Amino acid sequence: MVKEQGKGMKYEFWLAGLRLSSRKKCLLRQHMKTAENVYYIEETEISKLKFLTETEKNTIRQGQKGKDPGEAYEGMLGKGIQFVPFFTEEYPPRLLELHDFPYALYVKGNLPDPAARKAAIVGARRCTPYGEKYAVEFGRELAECGVEIISGLARGIDGMGQRGALLGGGRTFAVLGSGVDVCYPREHIGLYMDILNQGGGILSEFPPGTPPLPCNFPTRNRIISGLSDAVLIIEAREKSGSLITADLALEQGRDVYALPGPVNSELSIGCNRLIQQGAGVLLSPETLLREWQICFSASDAKEGKNKKMLETTENMVYSCLGLYPRDVDRIVEETKLSAPEVLNALVSLELKGYVREISKNHYVKVK
Repeated sequence: MVKEQGKGMKYEFWLAGLRLSSRKKCLLRQHMKTAENVYYIEETEISKLKFLTETEKNTIRQGQKGKDPGEAYEGMLGKGIQFVPFFTEEYPPRLLELHDFPYALYVKGNLPDPAARKAAIVGARRCTPYGEKYAVEFGRELAECGVEIISGLARGIDGMGQRGALLGGGRTFAVLGSGVDVCYPREHIGLYMDILNQGGGILSEFPPGTPPLPCNFPTRNRIISGLSDAVLIIEAREKSGSLITADLALEQGRDVYALPGPVNSELSIGCNRLIQQGAGVLLSPETLLREWQICFSASDAKEGKNKKMLETTENMVYSCLGLYPRDVDRIVEETKLSAPEVLNALVSLELKGYVREISKNHYVKVK
């Protein structure tokens, strides 16, 4: 948790909320010594600021005309939102390595542990069952070994990777393209709350109440990669936001890994190309953990522990399934079992968490 903040923070809160780049905000504060001085800057001084455009100067002038920032600042704190400017000791040190680090973060819950290994898991919103399976698997097994998972709470790979981290009993942190009090997409409100309840956090550089504007998401991606030691791309089209995150990670000196996929899958083109260009190959969580020299003995032991015994009929049905959907008629044909036997086995396997029905009478393995 962030320590109690002084009364001068209301001016930092005001400056952080101005529609200026982080770099310009930092230059302003450096020039004026404090955010309070920026708030009370005279018109004659504003006109002398050569590093600002006329539009940016007008942004300051308009900001000065608003209400005293103290009321809004106290209202934010009353909602359980913490305010973390770049010069505080709580600010994530890895973000300060970025040339365009956020002036401040708004935080619900906790910040990542600076001492913990952190991995971003990102990928396609409209992912395949193949991508979904491995997003959950990498999130879960890395979290079980103390790796904190960073992502964007988005549909598809992001959300599944974060759900996997929670299943592994670990902490995960969502960086939003909206205010931290705006859950987007709305259907992830359960995941949003579970992240907080399990000791993770919701982070944003955008003030509370900011809607999820499309222009916000590319800029938030630099925070996802900036917080992380490595970025794991699970599925990505040839042109996608995930590849933007990968490029940002490389610029920031972070490691990039990609999950290989079928050459005829549009959602694997981006990953396969990253591998061709030299990205690390995601073969399994165990392989990655060994490479990082953490927790590999525990993950090896778990591999055997998870292989639970199934009934003979269930095992026959389970062996027919893979990462791509298989319909009931095909399973009946391959196992030589009756349709009721196959359906009963599938229901049992689904209840045990081994398979999932993704459309009417079409099933895939999930572990």
